[in-house]
Amino acid sequence: MSVRNYYDPLHQSIALNSSIPEEKMVMELIDSSPFQRLRRIKQLGPAYLTFHGAESSRFTHSLGVFHLARRAINHLSSFDSKLNEHKFILYGAALLHDLGHGPLSHTSEEIFRIKHEEWTVKLINSNQEITMILNKYGEENSKAIANLIQSRIAPQNAIVSLISSQLDCDRLDYLMRDSYTTGARYGQLDIDRIISAMTIAPDGDLAISPKGLMAVEHYLVIRNLMYRSVYNHRLNEVSNWLLDQIIKTARKLGPKLIWADKNMSEWLWNHKEMSLESFLSNDDVITGYHIYKWQESSSNSLSNLCKRFIKRDLLKALNISSFSLEIRLEALAKARTISEKYCFEADTCCGLREQIVESYHPYKYGLRLWDGEKLEALEKASPLVERLIEPNQSSWLIYPKEIENELKAEIDKLKIKYN
Repeated sequence: MSVRNYYDPLHQSIALNSSIPEEKMVMELIDSSPFQRLRRIKQLGPAYLTFHGAESSRFTHSLGVFHLARRAINHLSSFDSKLNEHKFILYGAALLHDLGHGPLSHTSEEIFRIKHEEWTVKLINSNQEITMILNKYGEENSKAIANLIQSRIAPQNAIVSLISSQLDCDRLDYLMRDSYTTGARYGQLDIDRIISAMTIAPDGDLAISPKGLMAVEHYLVIRNLMYRSVYNHRLNEVSNWLLDQIIKTARKLGPKLIWADKNMSEWLWNHKEMSLESFLSNDDVITGYHIYKWQESSSNSLSNLCKRFIKRDLLKALNISSFSLEIRLEALAKARTISEKYCFEADTCCGLREQIVESYHPYKYGLRLWDGEKLEALEKASPLVERLIEPNQSSWLIYPKEIENELKAEIDKLKIKYN
């Protein structure tokens, strides 16, 4: 028997015991090459340019999700002991749910046009190392875990909800972890109360007992605040937009005009048919190295974009969320015109970043309260949650700092024009 401890800033000691088969499987998965790659992928992408402490990795987050899933199922098994039969599937899905993330996490989905869930499933089904470990502990484990992640299919509904729902272990860990690393104070969840309030509804799915209502309300408010203050922070939006422009420009220039190694070439120009080997070869280190090298590109557009990112010479952003679409588009046109007047290339220094945030979606695996007699939708029991259903839209106008005064004067004229 061997016991391994991972000391986590949120969860303290995450202990694994090799005498417990499902935990031995987790130990072997952690040691696998595809999972170790997650050490080289930042949890919050380029947010470290805004929040200097945002340096944690997908590796750290994935361990945290496993830890919370283990705590949750150990608690829920007191209501339904049959849940214990599915720990291999739950632990595998919790640990590997982010295996298919590309460089800089969610940013890569935008800039490289990939979906991390699809690549996670591909790796679970087709990577020899991962598949061999999973199926060693159960003949159909890899298939069952892939189905859980891809299609929300599992032997019991509560297992699905712990991996994918409005209160899954992924969300619980990333809100706490991202709050901790960025220095924000919004993500201090009462995780003990939330887990202790988890119960099993008559249909076998996850529910919350009334004693946990305020803790869950707090969690949903926190999620809203974290999106507004961290994930959609002005400079974070600028950094993501800048990375998108870098990759778009590199793709447009093509392999004859810019340098890229064999694997990055697949990411840039053949991502729909990319091999598993090429996928796994890319991470923050490799992408960062290419951006560093492209500072020397003969293309001024690409070179300038890369220099901005490497030197953190970020563009400015103005919140125009309250404006109508017509005004937002006209504001962008003004920014482009003024930029060109000052000899900036408008295509690579002016843009709009628009996001819609849903703090709570009652029809997408929504939460329910169960008091032993009555099963009720969370939003019916909580006016606060009901108010969180309405989505929030953010819209940022991106532009060079050199045109700020002139641009704001033009936008003031637009306000008068449309009022």
